[in-house]
Amino acid sequence: MADSSAGKEACNGLPSHAELKNALISAVASESSGLDFDMWGTIVNRDGVVCAVAFSGANRGAQWPGSRVISAQKANTANAFSLNGLALSTGNLYSAAQGTSGANAETMLGGSLYGLQFSNPVNPDVAYGGHPKHYGQANDPMVGKRPGGVNVFGGGLGLYKNGQIIGAVGVSGDTSCADHNIAWRVRNNLQLDQMQGVGGVSGDPDRPDNIILDQYNGNKDGVTAGFEQPGCLNDASGDPRALPAVQH
Repeated sequence: MADSSAGKEACNGLPSHAELKNALISAVASESSGLDFDMWGTIVNRDGVVCAVAFSGANRGAQWPGSRVISAQKANTANAFSLNGLALSTGNLYSAAQGTSGANAETMLGGSLYGLQFSNPVNPDVAYGGHPKHYGQANDPMVGKRPGGVNVFGGGLGLYKNGQIIGAVGVSGDTSCADHNIAWRVRNNLQLDQMQGVGGVSGDPDRPDNIILDQYNGNKDGVTAGFEQPGCLNDASGDPRALPAVQH
């Protein structure tokens, strides 16, 4: 259902530009946490090929211009590090990708995936090619191409149909926590949260790849060695534990 002839066959069964845009607009309207900004969204297939890019605002300048490529990075990351049996959101990767920290760095080891964010660089020709007037449109220059990139804060989620991963969605334009919540609602709106038999690290089987925030799991120091991340602005109005359950 992709809107580029180059990516049509590769994107069969994934949302079109219009479907992504409608799901994104609805998700932004439903979420009140963070800065309440408009957003960019990107869909990739299982090979990391971009199938659709959209924005929720009135025009491409109504949301952070830099978030277009970040949304593609997040989609690529969630797809690249999720499997049929285990879903990892980009928010789950935050702590594991951190380096040494604290006054005594020699004894404060970094996360087990330190350096992950540097492992798959963005292809700048894909990310920034074409005329900006097409950014976020059905003919966005990234469609049908693989931009790559890794991002380790909230906003990227695997897309699942009948328990099988078929790609991912990335959302960017607000705080990490709001990005995650909006991406979650986008996936739910698209009905691509069919996660039968899919596990995660959140501890919640109804939300296996949910973001884990310090203030909700009892860790108050902001430095974690697992899959948590620190909280964000206006978290109280967007508790991720209240997000819709995935389909089982």
